[in-house]
Amino acid sequence: MGQTEKRGRLITDKLLYTAIIILVYLAGRAVPLYGVDISAYADMSGNAQILLVQTISGDVNRYSLFALGISPYMISSILVQIMVSCKNAGSRVRISPGKTGRMQMGMTLAFASVQAVLHVHELKFRQVSAAAVPFLKGMAAIEMVTGVMIILWLSSRNKRYGLGGQTALIYVNILDGILGTLSRNSLSRLALPLGIAAVVMVIMIVMESGEKRIPVQRISIHNIYGDKNYLAIKMNPMGVMPVMFSTAFFMVPQFLVLGLSLLFPDNTDVAWWKENLTLIKPLGIVVYILILYVLTISFSMIFISPSDIADQFLKSGDSIMNLHAGRDTRRYLSGQICRIGFASATVMSICLGIPMFLQLKGTVDKSLVMFPASIMMMTSIWYNLYQEFLAVKSYDSYKPFI
Repeated sequence: MGQTEKRGRLITDKLLYTAIIILVYLAGRAVPLYGVDISAYADMSGNAQILLVQTISGDVNRYSLFALGISPYMISSILVQIMVSCKNAGSRVRISPGKTGRMQMGMTLAFASVQAVLHVHELKFRQVSAAAVPFLKGMAAIEMVTGVMIILWLSSRNKRYGLGGQTALIYVNILDGILGTLSRNSLSRLALPLGIAAVVMVIMIVMESGEKRIPVQRISIHNIYGDKNYLAIKMNPMGVMPVMFSTAFFMVPQFLVLGLSLLFPDNTDVAWWKENLTLIKPLGIVVYILILYVLTISFSMIFISPSDIADQFLKSGDSIMNLHAGRDTRRYLSGQICRIGFASATVMSICLGIPMFLQLKGTVDKSLVMFPASIMMMTSIWYNLYQEFLAVKSYDSYKPFI
């Protein structure tokens, strides 16, 4: 079999595997929890809160086997990343992938259990005797935790054998939301959201393809290309990953307030926080945007890691132009990454915030408020999937020496 045939077969196999994973995921989304009254959700309309949660859950009404989506996994994965990054280089080397995986699995199970116990109180069950309600809630909680573990397994398998990892499942949720929005609304109602979405799409493509180039002096290069070396940092360093993680982390205070409301049902302060800590209220929008800023800058510092880059320069003898290796390089890179992360968060916050605040004034319908955000996330994910597809297509493209 020639190299071209091998590359074509590799891409076909990966696409086919991802398609199978998506079909299994869609089937799980269609399986309702035991005892849930599906008819009670028939007339429910979407708002910013529901539609944004759909990106990580897929189940708009959140009564299916995959009601919790991947939010427990997202929260646990970033916490594990933070824990590992806080250790020094020597300690990080001693942490095996197996240990990291077990930590992440345990935290995912813990978060999923807590979220399931709290979420069952919001589900609408069929009319049964009072004695049967605890049983139905217990069964629903177990099913939701099981659904999270199934999604985790599907994501890991797709990451290993398919394309896109967990992003492929999120992409399905976003695409489902966009198609549903387009089918339910007329063109006149979609005019303003479509205009905003078009601008957002252009902005995201520019940010995803743009990069800041920091000149680097390489001691191993002594030719005409010595002045053309640089350290590239994307203008949108983490893509829309902070947006999706912000959704998961925004649910944490919501679940805390929900838990407090169950413990103190007559407390007016708790009731006020429960009512206002949503994306259809100014407080909830501001809290969400603040979380987005924190996560965007934090993710940029963690995953790009100016300390690791500075240490690599120090060991290799390379350096940034006109800067001493070591502390000066680390400070310079930290400042650059913080500024880039802040700019990225500002652009995404504007793209997300404008439709949300227009919703408060009634300019944009509540069922359309997340349409521009969905287009923004889909554009970023599509761009990165396209880059991954090109990388797979170019796999083993060089001819062997012998």
